[in-house]
Amino acid sequence: MQFVFFLIACTCKFDKVTDFAGGTNFVVLAVFTFCLATTWNWRQIMLTAFIVIWGLRLSGYLLYRIIKIGEDKRFDDKRENCLAFAGFWTFQAVWVFTVSLPVIFVNAPASATKLNPDDNWTPQDIVGGIFFIVGLLCEAFADIQKFNFRNNPINKGKWCDTGLWKYSRHPNYFGEIVIWWGVFIISTSVLTYGQWAAILSPLFTMTILLFLSGIPLLEKKSDERYRKNDLYIEYKNRTSPLVPSPQSCYGSCPNFLKCLCCCEFPLYDHMNEENEKIEIKSDNNIEPDSIEIRT
Repeated sequence: MQFVFFLIACTCKFDKVTDFAGGTNFVVLAVFTFCLATTWNWRQIMLTAFIVIWGLRLSGYLLYRIIKIGEDKRFDDKRENCLAFAGFWTFQAVWVFTVSLPVIFVNAPASATKLNPDDNWTPQDIVGGIFFIVGLLCEAFADIQKFNFRNNPINKGKWCDTGLWKYSRHPNYFGEIVIWWGVFIISTSVLTYGQWAAILSPLFTMTILLFLSGIPLLEKKSDERYRKNDLYIEYKNRTSPLVPSPQSCYGSCPNFLKCLCCCEFPLYDHMNEENEKIEIKSDNNIEPDSIEIRT
């Protein structure tokens, strides 16, 4: 599926199907594995329905957003490079498969033999279901709030700090992470032996969002754009990067607690990079005689 969409995107040189292909691929994989099992267990139905709801909402929103924006700047350096572009689509296929592991194992025929259509709810089903619903609502509301904020001409050149964004700098990512922890927790009701590899689903999601292409890139972009704005500096110091928290509480917390509880990692801080570049540039322009004097 990713290869077919790659051919379309690469041939037509546009980005409008990229995120749509990712979100809908989750839906296709969940429904396909559900139909393969042919056991129609309530847990399989529930988890598959969860993924269908999440995937259609997210892919539909991202498709609508890219149509409004017109172009995805993430691919500015890859669009003309077929190999680099193919690398992204290959990674997206790996992402879809890895994150879908809990659903695949719950729906798999091997797991289906252990399921009784009349089996009862487990604590994992209840906790995981709550996690999924909370995460889905958080992600959906955050997306809507930011989309409406950016489409208001009054807010041009500003950062979103309304709604959930007042309590978290990335509430949509928080919702995404909670969703996949919920899906994994539900799957633990039937996981055995090697199927516990499903833990890779939430861990992979967290790794991407916290350390790779998610928060680090957005934080760097925001810091470079607003680092001279005192209101932005105050917003960043008082607002959690991930876990929604009251600004009054978060702002007064020591740095180690911010890092431990709210994922305020040092790699999100790019506020002083401009000054460091200026100092390095100044040092490189020092005359030889001056260097001797300083030595």
